[in-house]
This record gives sequence, C-alpha cells and structure tokens, in this order.
Amino acid sequence: MEISQRITAIRDTFNLNNFSFSKRIGVTGTTVDSIINGRPQPDGSRKRTKPGYDVLTAIINEFDINPDYLFGKSDTMLKSDTTQIQTYSGVPQVVAVNPTGNENIIYVPIQARAGYLNGYGDANYIEQLPSFHMPHLNNGTYRCFEVQGNSMVRTFFDGDLVFGKYVENLHDIKDGRVYIIVTKNDGIVLKRVINRIEERSKLILKSDNKTGNYPTYTINAEEIMEVWYVTMFASKQMPEPVDVYDRLHDLESKVVELEQQIGSPN
Repeated sequence: MEISQRITAIRDTFNLNNFSFSKRIGVTGTTVDSIINGRPQPDGSRKRTKPGYDVLTAIINEFDINPDYLFGKSDTMLKSDTTQIQTYSGVPQVVAVNPTGNENIIYVPIQARAGYLNGYGDANYIEQLPSFHMPHLNNGTYRCFEVQGNSMVRTFFDGDLVFGKYVENLHDIKDGRVYIIVTKNDGIVLKRVINRIEERSKLILKSDNKTGNYPTYTINAEEIMEVWYVTMFASKQMPEPVDVYDRLHDLESKVVELEQQIGSPN
C-alpha cells in the first residue's frame, strides 16, 4: 500500500470524510483531497501530493497511529495494538531469600525450562523451584541452570550445572565469555557471546561445538529477558587424558620395569 492508501485507511477507520479528517489534523480539505485523490493534471490524470512532515506528525498524534504503519513497515495501524518492547531490567524480577536474609541460588533443571520462560517474573512460580545457598557466591544474584544439548561440547556437556551471575547492563557483556541468555524466541541458551549492543543492538551467539551443526547467529536486544554470566560449573564428565599424559604413563611404566630388571639378582 502507498502512503496515500494508508492515510485513506486511517480516515475510513475513524468513519470520516476528507473534510472532517482535515479538521482533525488541522489542515484544509483541499490538502487532504490532494493527498488521497490527487490534483487534476492538464492531461486529465490526477497526481497525488506527498504528505509533509507536519501532516504526518498531526495524523500520528491525533489518531495515535503507529508510525511504522504509515511508512509501510508494519500492518498494525494503532499504537495501542503494537506489542510493547521490553526494556532490559537492571535487576532480576524475582529473587529467593533464605530465613537469614541471604539470597538463595535458584536451580532451573531441564524439565523446568519451558515453565521458566513464562514464570521467570512470577514469584509463586520461582518459589516452587529448588533453591540453595552457597556462601562464596554472595556478591550478586546467582542462578543455576542445567545444561541441555551438546552445542557447547568441549566446554560444557549435557546435564552439567552452570552458575550464572545476573548481568545488570547489557553493555557490560564481555566478548568471548560464556553467558546464559533467556530469550523470548529461542528459550534458554548457553553460548559464547560477542557484544554488539552499542553498535547494532544485537548479541552474536557462538557455540563451542565445532561439528558444524551449531551455526553462529544473532539476537536482538528486545528479545533478551535475562542474561547470566557463567562464573562456575559442576560436571559429571571427567576429562579424558590427553596424549602427553598417555606417553608419560607409558614412559613411567617402562622406567619401573627397567628398574625392576636392573635390581633383579638374575
């Protein structure tokens, strides 16, 4: 739709004609008619006038119009019908406190992830999640998430526990560090992050698994609900010994065998 058609749609939505519409926005009826129907030309055609800044501003303010609708970027006409963009909060919406007044660490297991996305701001829901206190994690608000999937294999494995400290400002996210990102569209993800909030209002999320099955992607700032900086983790996976240790063990065994042979009376 051209902008003249969108203005016509606004006029019709409020059951107005060109004259009454012009009175509402403070211009002449001729001005509105030239925008909607066009001015007559010598060859009999009509050429529509492009609305100026003042006219567009008056329409937006008078009828509470979504500016993106006028410029063809959205099909939602009224501001009241647009989804409010969430701004990132400097503190978690809900925290858990133990009887001594110290903050508890809330544990979010894999099976609770879906519920957490809907209830992360619901005190009643958060109270139902397991929580515990760790004395050495007391310089901020922490949350514990169970790792799901293999996208961060080499660093974290499925079922590991990662402890995250709440990030108060998205600009504080440091490039190359690992964060838990709670998002509107992608759920809860554990990724290595490149911060492009200041330049592009985005985060770049990378996986440590280099199989090619986990491509790097971006997420817009308005999709982010919570960010937790991973400061500690617990794993059931014991790392496999690297080759150098295998060679050392083999050499040590040969030395022991040699010592035994030298010390043998035969």
